[in-house]
Amino acid sequence: MGKLIIYKHPLIDHKLSIIRDKNTGMKDFKAVLNEIGGLMAYEMTRDLPQKEAMIETPICETKVKVLAKEIVIVPILRAGIGMVDGISSLIPTAKVGHIGMYRDEETLQAHEYYAKFPKGVEDSIVLLVDPMIATGGSVMMAIEALKKRHVKDIRLVGLVAAPEGIKAIQEAHPEVDIYLAALDEKLNDVGYIVPGLGDCGDRLFGTK
Repeated sequence: MGKLIIYKHPLIDHKLSIIRDKNTGMKDFKAVLNEIGGLMAYEMTRDLPQKEAMIETPICETKVKVLAKEIVIVPILRAGIGMVDGISSLIPTAKVGHIGMYRDEETLQAHEYYAKFPKGVEDSIVLLVDPMIATGGSVMMAIEALKKRHVKDIRLVGLVAAPEGIKAIQEAHPEVDIYLAALDEKLNDVGYIVPGLGDCGDRLFGTK
């Protein structure tokens, strides 16, 4: 079974309280969402594989450690975009792919409408980003899309999630590590996370 890591960090908790607040405007919501992405990226990259390399400092030649694999950030559109800048500010060499999913409001089923990934994604460490993990349907479909492209190392980065969605993802893809800022109480009868923070995409882009 992959890891389930829920970050208990004072700064993450504080910033999460800001974006949960219904009175937080679009500008602050966007900024704080990226800040949380950066904080989470620092923690989740502690175990990235490394390799040795030789460089020359101004003084002499020396052996150093560098990342052994490429990193690819794959946000699930739309809301996933909101955490990309925060993560890439810490990993500026990371490439970015995109996958578009939408949820049928009646059946709550996820459907893929767009997918584009960098060359070599199959050999990279992929950070799959979706701030809101409700039923888990969109995430599971995105993981399947990555697996079809032979990606072997997939790490799911979320903001808040419902237990129902996490359980479904772990059952379908037990090898995927999951990183969250918070595991919330439940889903309500229309599939929204409780207490959650509303529709992340709408709050991020001002579409509601």
